[in-house]
Amino acid sequence: MELDIYQVDAFADDVFNGNPAAVIPLFEWLSDELMQSIAEENNLAETAFFVRKGEYFELRWFTPEAEVDLCGHATLASAYVLYEYLEYTDPVVVFETKSGRLFVDREDGTYSMDFPAWGVREIQVTERVSAALGERPVELYMGERDMMAVFENEEQIRALNPDFRLVSQLDGMCMICTAPGLDYDFVSRTFVPELGIPEDPVTGSAHCALVPFWAERLGKSELTAFQASKRGGVVGCQNLGDRVKISGKAVTYMKGSILL
Repeated sequence: MELDIYQVDAFADDVFNGNPAAVIPLFEWLSDELMQSIAEENNLAETAFFVRKGEYFELRWFTPEAEVDLCGHATLASAYVLYEYLEYTDPVVVFETKSGRLFVDREDGTYSMDFPAWGVREIQVTERVSAALGERPVELYMGERDMMAVFENEEQIRALNPDFRLVSQLDGMCMICTAPGLDYDFVSRTFVPELGIPEDPVTGSAHCALVPFWAERLGKSELTAFQASKRGGVVGCQNLGDRVKISGKAVTYMKGSILL
């Protein structure tokens, strides 16, 4: 068996920035075990697999450790591969996923993803969280999937040096850290050590919670965010009530074949 594979840097204008994702188009589904093994071999934050089903595509995402229910940068990368390499020409890509239907459109090289908006509820800041992050946040929230720590400023976000062993013991899948930005409306970093991703370079799905939070706090529906990881990435954001628009660009790093 031979499978095409594309490695795409999402939320990036140039290679070596943004978040790398592997994208593997399929004619039919492989076994879960084989897809997990491929993701482990790729050793990227996410490997995306999709299968066309008439007018839409079924899409699944795997980290090196497990399948996840939502991934932004690999969704963007999948739409990019469809438009750039697989002769897709419809104005919108429709993906059927474990998080429902997701929609991606393209304009002037920017891909905009229509994702669900996630609310958060404030919880008490604990010493356990402060010890895991190496810095005490001013506020702490629990969302539908992730925990979110709010800090006073961007400098604190950039200086964070978490204890990943302790972070992996916290509630939620992702540990999102965020603060107001200097050149952007807000900045963030996201840690997912429990799934084999100590720090995710640019986390589209984290913005399902970040966008409505900062839109309400800043009193604006359109925002520009920056994920301040080592690679970094700019994320365009729009709050639509029960949905959010998350936008970015993508570039190809590598095309190849998997020989099985």
